Amino acid sequence: QVQLVEYGGGLVQPGGSLGLSCAAIGGFFSINVLGWYRQAPGKQRELVATITSSGTSNYADSVKGRFTISRGGANNTAHLQMNNLKPEDTAVYYCNAKTLPQEYWGQGRQVTVSS
Repeated sequence: QVQLVEYGGGLVQPGGSLGLSCAAIGGFFSINVLGWYRQAPGKQRELVATITSSGTSNYADSVKGRFTISRGGANNTAHLQMNNLKPEDTAVYYCNAKTLPQEYWGQGRQVTVSS
């Protein structure tokens, strides 16, 4: 069983910055992909950013240039740095880990961008 422990998020004004971190804990051989997804009220969950074990990152068009995802080496951690936040970024953000053959989710962290 793999558990994902999430930290960060919170409340900021438009244009501000927040960080999210995720640590994978438990028995596994490797995690192929770590990422963050978000879900706003009344909307479907959507991809924000992912990063593979080789360091290849992928971003949603809506956050590209503002968000940066990175991995913590062999510690199976991921950090999402969110800059120039906009009100439309408001959502619950979920850490996601993909490994063969299973997928894991964190419990979610609230990010609220409001003046």
